Amino acid sequence: MNTMKIGKQTVKLENPPYIIQSAAVVGVKEGEGPLRDSFDKILHDDTFGMDTWEASESKMQREAATLAMEKAGLMPEDFDYLLAGDLMNQCVATHYGIRDFNIPFLGLYGACSTMTESLSLASMLISAGYGRYAAAMTSSHFCSAEKQFRYPLEYGGQRPPTAQWTVTGSGCAIVAAEGTGPRVTHVTTGKIVDMGVTDINNMGSAMAPAAIDTLSALFRDTKTEPSEYDAVFTGDLGKTGSEILVEQLKAEGFDISGIHNDCGLMIFNLDEQDVHAGGSGCGCMGSVLCGHILKEMRGGKYKKIIAMATGALMNPTVVLQGESIPGIAHAVIIEAQKGR
Repeated sequence: MNTMKIGKQTVKLENPPYIIQSAAVVGVKEGEGPLRDSFDKILHDDTFGMDTWEASESKMQREAATLAMEKAGLMPEDFDYLLAGDLMNQCVATHYGIRDFNIPFLGLYGACSTMTESLSLASMLISAGYGRYAAAMTSSHFCSAEKQFRYPLEYGGQRPPTAQWTVTGSGCAIVAAEGTGPRVTHVTTGKIVDMGVTDINNMGSAMAPAAIDTLSALFRDTKTEPSEYDAVFTGDLGKTGSEILVEQLKAEGFDISGIHNDCGLMIFNLDEQDVHAGGSGCGCMGSVLCGHILKEMRGGKYKKIIAMATGALMNPTVVLQGESIPGIAHAVIIEAQKGR
């Protein structure tokens, strides 16, 4: 049997699919940050004209998908699959956002790792020949996430320095069997890693062990070194988690200190915007990858990168019951099209 599996966790895609287009929609605070010029749409009001935060997140995800399809010159009926998820119970932001598209749908929950989870699965489906076009998408909203995971906004709770700010944003990447643009060449699927962190206001520390596990597996499976990549982008480890990742990977023999950046640190200005340890949420990697990083690749800045989003696989109930916070991280290798 011919298999594309290399090592324990990585797949080398036989027919690397193209990311032919992408789009990102973000909220007001994100539009005031350093990447403001990279996004396709910045909301003037985080309600997006809707009556509830959940409805506004659904509309934001629908808008990101619509923009990406329009940029690619495609219609919903052209798609074989749509893979998406969010942070809400039963992924309702996604379900209500895309219910009118009439596309075969695979709903995902990887917490904040969902962008690279959806991109991983979409790439494997298209590479294997099960379709021509797939959309990989996710979203998060500061207000809907705060209401579900912490406190109502009216509570006005004080945040510790390790806390992160859930990004209001959505990203959609269109994966195709043919076309132009960067290509997904490898997929490294993460494992659940739980080191016993129980602090719901320190997600970076909870997710960092999973990021370390997945990234070291990627290097071992592919027999590559950090020096072979132009950049390693993590999703939402923030300041605390990023420091842990770089330090612990160096101890394992992989020095990414010169090429690592975290989307949660890129999307906000930590000195000027009150976000404490940086950004988080499904929309963090979603909006930065689909609105900034892929544009930089198309512009020639990067030839070969690793994109890895991390997630905390918990809910408020189990944390109140004294459970720790398991982490997960999924990674993809994206390479610029040869000759471009």
